[in-house]
Amino acid sequence: MSEDLRGKSAVITGSGRGIGRGIALALARRGCNITVNYFRHREEAEATVADIEALGAHAIAVKAHVGRDEEAQALVQTAVDRFGGVDIFVGNAASGVLKPITEIDEKAWEWTVNINARSILVGVQAAVPYMRRAGWGRVITVTSIGSRRVFPEYGVVGVSKAAIEALTRYLAVELAPDNIIANCISPGVVITGALDFFPRREEMIAYAEQNTPAGRLVTPEDVGEVAAWLCTDAARMIVGQTIEIDGGYSLLAM
Repeated sequence: MSEDLRGKSAVITGSGRGIGRGIALALARRGCNITVNYFRHREEAEATVADIEALGAHAIAVKAHVGRDEEAQALVQTAVDRFGGVDIFVGNAASGVLKPITEIDEKAWEWTVNINARSILVGVQAAVPYMRRAGWGRVITVTSIGSRRVFPEYGVVGVSKAAIEALTRYLAVELAPDNIIANCISPGVVITGALDFFPRREEMIAYAEQNTPAGRLVTPEDVGEVAAWLCTDAARMIVGQTIEIDGGYSLLAM
């Protein structure tokens, strides 16, 4: 069993920066070609493409609002046109409205759930025919501790993350007979631009730093290495699981 992913093609939603970038670089180090998806931050996506190519892999940056079905499908098709197929689909794009759950309206619900969870279903549905044709495929999704624990103003995002975990389990059972393996990863507190939208950002970071048994916060590189390993044949019997990557943070009772 090898960690070599040369010749494989990955689509990673929301991968111009942060955790998605960490996953993209980890896969590229194993030889995988990458379709880097972004919506607003073109320069960062292009910088990620340059870093991937410096590692010897091929990459393209594709703008797509993955919360819209037609754009999520077009993203996969662009990867197929460029690389001949899609072997790995990583559902990492995340957004959401931070408000008390009782204040969430229809627009906020649809925006959050469509980008975070529905986009994964649509992307996987578009990619699966190519994975089946190749007789090999991997699906990696990204959740958070907020799927199981309650944080202030995180309600609709937490619901979307719980949906991602359930979706991953159903995909895993349905696709495993075709050698398409689906798993979910749940990073701890990772310092990325996404935290800038949290009103209690500094408090969250300080608390996590003080209460992570491993002694430091998780980095995008940590997450990338685990995600890339889950894509290898060495991990092929890990099916439908949610893997915590948090330095032990979620183990503590308080």
